[in-house]
Amino acid sequence: MTRSEITPSPDVTVPRSEAEIAARMKALEALMIEKGIMTTEAVDRLAEIYENEVGPQLGATVVAKAWTDPEFKARLLANATDACAEMGIGGLQGEDMVAVENTDDVHNVVVCTLCSCYPWPVLGLPPNWYKQPAYRSRIVREPRAMLRDEFGHDVPESVEVRVWDSSAELRYMVLPQRPPGTEDKSEAELAELVTRDSMIGVAPVRV
Repeated sequence: MTRSEITPSPDVTVPRSEAEIAARMKALEALMIEKGIMTTEAVDRLAEIYENEVGPQLGATVVAKAWTDPEFKARLLANATDACAEMGIGGLQGEDMVAVENTDDVHNVVVCTLCSCYPWPVLGLPPNWYKQPAYRSRIVREPRAMLRDEFGHDVPESVEVRVWDSSAELRYMVLPQRPPGTEDKSEAELAELVTRDSMIGVAPVRV
C-alpha cells in the first residue's frame, strides 16, 4: 500500500551531529554493559554480523539475481521474504519483507515515519539520516524535492514517486532499475553496483 498520504510523526529533539549520535550510542552501550544486559563481546559480535555477514551486500545479491533471472524477480515481487529465503537470507527484522520495483514510470522510496523500521537482513543497519525526523517527515510531504535537495537524485516530473512506510510488521526494500550498458556484466559484477541507498530508493544505481 502506498503511504504518501500518511501524517508524518511530529519532530522530536534528537542529536544533530554524527559526534552527538556516536556519544549517545556509546553511553547507551556502556549502561547496558554495566547493568549486565549485554557484554562487550556481544556488542562487538552484533556489529560484526551486520557489517560483514548480513546487510547491503546481501541485498545487492538479491537485486542482481532479480535483474538476471525473470522467474526469481517474479517471486521476489510476489513474496520477498520467501524469495530471499531461497538464497539463505532472512532472520531478525526480516520476517515480513516486501520488494517494490522501480520502473520508467514509477520511483519508490522507503521510510519509517514512526522510528527506523527497516529490513536488516538485506539492508544492514539503518543509516543515521534514515532515523532523523527531517527525513521521516519531509520524504512524506515532498518526496521529489527531498530526493533532489538532500540526495542529488532528480526524479523527472513524468515519473510517479511512491513513498512506502515500513513498520515492525512489514518492511520494504526497493528493487532499483538495472542501469543501461550492463548487459555484459555477470551477476556478481552487477551486485557490486548496488548500494544500500539504491535499495532505500534515495539514489539510482550508477555504473
